[in-house]
Amino acid sequence: MKHHDQNWAVIIPMANEEAELTTLCTLLAQVFTELQSGKAFLVIDTVSTDNTLALAKTFSASDTRFEVIWAPQNRSVVDAYTRGYRAAYENGYDLIIEMDANLSHDPFTIPLFLEALDKGNECVFGSRFIEGGSMNDSPPLRKFLSYYGTVIANRLLATKLTDMTSGYQGFQREVVARILEYRLKSTGHFFQTEIRYLLRNRTYKEVPIHYQAPSPRISFSSLKNAWSCLWYYSWQQLKGNRPAL
Repeated sequence: MKHHDQNWAVIIPMANEEAELTTLCTLLAQVFTELQSGKAFLVIDTVSTDNTLALAKTFSASDTRFEVIWAPQNRSVVDAYTRGYRAAYENGYDLIIEMDANLSHDPFTIPLFLEALDKGNECVFGSRFIEGGSMNDSPPLRKFLSYYGTVIANRLLATKLTDMTSGYQGFQREVVARILEYRLKSTGHFFQTEIRYLLRNRTYKEVPIHYQAPSPRISFSSLKNAWSCLWYYSWQQLKGNRPAL
């Protein structure tokens, strides 16, 4: 990895990640050291009932490149995402990356996002379905929902991304400001699709990522919210109303 001069941070919502947190933070610390830059905001709320919060505070106390955001007021996973974005934005970071905490995203892919943002792209989206990307080790249900979720979203929303559901993405500071100003419809993991739809007119690039889901668990409430939001935006589009950020 080469030295990176820009001011960048990664935001990571966490929920019962005690088993993975040490490995994740160790890998991120290696990335920060090799790039000679970077900061991680670890967003934790009352969903975590294990030792995630205490362990995260231990890392933060020993390494100032990690900051714990305790957010008991969060009502959904989207609140956790936006809380992380707000922390990075208010702390003045110019490039802000979002990734999962459960080791499904490889921290060593971060330089690809930074390179694409450095080249003037306003948004960079991780894709499992372009050359160089994969989700070969993921459960069949996860593969099915990710792939066909992309197909359906592109069809109904007139978008063209190869991956509409990945949670590994990065933005320029001004884009994050617009995300924080917008009243999002999603309360679950449709957040990723909603963001991609709203940012469809921005300059963007997709970069290949390797994804490994630790389990096929997807809640019924999350799927229900996804369908509700998808139909909302597709109906708005039929009426000629296509909101964008």
